[in-house]
Amino acid sequence: MRVLIGGASGMIGTELQRQLRADGHEVLTLVRRKPAHENEFAWAPDSRVLDFRILDTVDAVVNLSGASIARIPWTRGYRREILESRVQATRALAEAMSMASTPPAVFLSGSAVGVYGDRPGERLTEASPAGEGFLAEVVQAWEEAASLAPEATRTVFLRTGLVVGPGGAMTPLRLLTALGAAARIGTGGQHWPWISLHDEAAAIRHLLTSRLSGAVNLAGPTPSTSDRMTRALASAMRRWHLFALPERLIGLAMGDAGRELLLASQKVVPAKLLDDGFVFRDQTVEDAIAALTTKGSRDEEPRPEGSAAPDARA
Repeated sequence: MRVLIGGASGMIGTELQRQLRADGHEVLTLVRRKPAHENEFAWAPDSRVLDFRILDTVDAVVNLSGASIARIPWTRGYRREILESRVQATRALAEAMSMASTPPAVFLSGSAVGVYGDRPGERLTEASPAGEGFLAEVVQAWEEAASLAPEATRTVFLRTGLVVGPGGAMTPLRLLTALGAAARIGTGGQHWPWISLHDEAAAIRHLLTSRLSGAVNLAGPTPSTSDRMTRALASAMRRWHLFALPERLIGLAMGDAGRELLLASQKVVPAKLLDDGFVFRDQTVEDAIAALTTKGSRDEEPRPEGSAAPDARA
């Protein structure tokens, strides 16, 4: 297949490119600078500028563009950037597809488990309704923008959890653990939906040729609490796990970002992927962390430059 990727230089995009090329697919990328290679094409997603003729030449589009939600604090201006960076890029792609004479057959658009909000005690599948909060609102607007794609294009919303990889949300967790400051976050009992970087890219590859459409949860098959994850990381890195960060302190220090990113509980189940026959390489969060921390990891390190792919909750 000939696959066009927006947000290709982020952590997920880099691993996805590696896996697609290993499968023999041709990968084209959208860049915000002057193209340096024949497989690169310029776009300005913030102003929704993209040559629609590119969309006549590809079989599938994968959209991974979006400002990082890990940047703290969430000021009013940065909240706007989180929202607009996702919505504008997605609209640019959807509008360009609508203008193409032969639009792509598949549009896999970034999304996130943040749509479910804080839902302790609930089993969350793709059939679960949206929750409340800033991230839930962002994701709903994001998916609405993707829905503008042509009817003939099968559209999938990639509702991704916390990606266990060498960047993204794992970066501060690994740093604190390396410094011997691994800690229980809040009660530790809140569910954190996770997925290994390898399986995130593998699931996207699976969805290129699947018949699934609409929302698809990209989360590991075995739910994990935050305490289980932070303890597994400390164990894999051979560090102590002695401290605790009270909910009140997290709320005071990080505001809504802390409450929605660290304290929200979301027991997300990848029901559609499992029913569709997708097989996860990493069945547990311990498997995913072992792949990340073991010397000579099975996953390649991403390039440091490029856009911040939306790899957790929104």
